Amino acid sequence: MAGIYIHIPFCKQACNYCDFHFSTSLKMKASFVDALLKEIDLRKSVFETETIESIYFGGGTPSLLSATELDRIFKKLYASFTISVDAEITLEANPDDLNFEKIQEIKSTPVNRLSIGIQSFRDADLKFMNRAHTSSEALGSINMCKDAGFTNLTIDLIYGTPGMTNEAWMENLKIAFELDIPHISSYALTVEEKTALHYQILKNKTPDIDENQSALQFEMLMAEMKRNGYEQYEISNFCKPNSYSRHNSSYWKKDNYLGLGPSAHSFLGNKRLWNVSNNTKYIKSLQVGELPLQEECLTTQDRYNEYIMTSLRTKWGCSIGHIETDFSPEFARYFKTEIKDYVLQGAISVENEVYYLTDSGKLLADRIASDLFKV
Repeated sequence: MAGIYIHIPFCKQACNYCDFHFSTSLKMKASFVDALLKEIDLRKSVFETETIESIYFGGGTPSLLSATELDRIFKKLYASFTISVDAEITLEANPDDLNFEKIQEIKSTPVNRLSIGIQSFRDADLKFMNRAHTSSEALGSINMCKDAGFTNLTIDLIYGTPGMTNEAWMENLKIAFELDIPHISSYALTVEEKTALHYQILKNKTPDIDENQSALQFEMLMAEMKRNGYEQYEISNFCKPNSYSRHNSSYWKKDNYLGLGPSAHSFLGNKRLWNVSNNTKYIKSLQVGELPLQEECLTTQDRYNEYIMTSLRTKWGCSIGHIETDFSPEFARYFKTEIKDYVLQGAISVENEVYYLTDSGKLLADRIASDLFKV
């Protein structure tokens, strides 16, 4: 399966925790779209023999694109690639952008899945994160999207926010379940270097993250999702039956994907490529017909480490057969030796030589993966 990711590098305002590439100035948006169309032209040969099964507009805030801009991008995509008639086409949107007119505009495009950046249904959390929307806008946007005929919806929720009690977290989950959202991605609030949140904590303007509280709320999340009929098919992703995200799954299964736009990453065979994380440089390069790309060829060891990191996070687990076939019996022997203690501790379960994180192991996912890496 092949996919396309398009990074839209603009936001109305900066969330305090975000370290993605974006600009809060929209003055270069028109030039960016021109450059993006040029990049599609220059990279259309990448998938000459493959059919595109998923397209994902991420960011940034893709819902800041106008109907005309979206139309231009889709025309170029469909002229340049073979896109499946039932491709999953997702657009990330912020609740404050999703009024009736905007939803109708999106509905008129090939977009068939909306990813709504709710983060929380509590105004206190939204204010802390410097989100641009309110809790009432969060609820209203979901209901308007459903009324417009969007049935394939996913929302983001963040836990571990300072000041969020366990009771408040349960209320967030209860609202999501009552809205009957088919797919939910939920992440712990993390402190990335050089973000506004990082500096606020350094200056004692806000409390640091309580790791124990985050872990407890993650355990609550897993239990409540299971109780309400959601499958945890990846550590941070939950869905009702048959509502997996093709886009997300392609990352974890190491399918090929093409990243377009500033800072976007691609994975193509044994290569990882990425665009410059600078809007001006991105636009200027493409204006003269040059791709603002860097790339690296992944070694067998790199690919093994990435497979361990991604496969263990999923319901499909980490297969000894896959390691032996794609890497070598030596890598398989190393893996089985290094993971033995985690199996004995109950953090890992094994079935037919496929290894899975248990619920307790999911709390240690990053540590377990790093301990299994070949260095």
